[in-house]
Amino acid sequence: MSSSSSTPTDSTPATSASTDAPALPRELVLRVMPMPADANANGDIFGGWIMAQVDLAGSVQPARLSRGRVTTVAVNEFIFKQRVSVGDLLSFYSQITRIGRTSITVHVEVVAERNPMDPQVVKVTEANLTYVAIDDQGKPRPFAEQA
Repeated sequence: MSSSSSTPTDSTPATSASTDAPALPRELVLRVMPMPADANANGDIFGGWIMAQVDLAGSVQPARLSRGRVTTVAVNEFIFKQRVSVGDLLSFYSQITRIGRTSITVHVEVVAERNPMDPQVVKVTEANLTYVAIDDQGKPRPFAEQA
């Protein structure tokens, strides 16, 4: 693999726009294989299905860090790089890129392992999402508070 590509085992620290935010590593947070019911009429996996999985994967680190509920407030960027097919094994890697008082921005990369006879690993999707820590009434709360 060339040095410009990202490997599934990367553990590079996050860069943070906030000076007090810790550098957190890239982490495997979800692995799933899409099924025929997740495919469109062309036989490719629905983009909306992939987006839902990215949202779930992106929320793992913020929920853990906030020790409580989080909600998605923004999808800042979403890029479909390659098609996803039934049988691809998808690995979702997240990395916190910014921590604010009540919000966290997360970068999610999706890598597909394809074709068991001639294995290939390709990045198929990447996205940046922002989550906000919320209390039991759904109001934003600082990350330092316990849920």
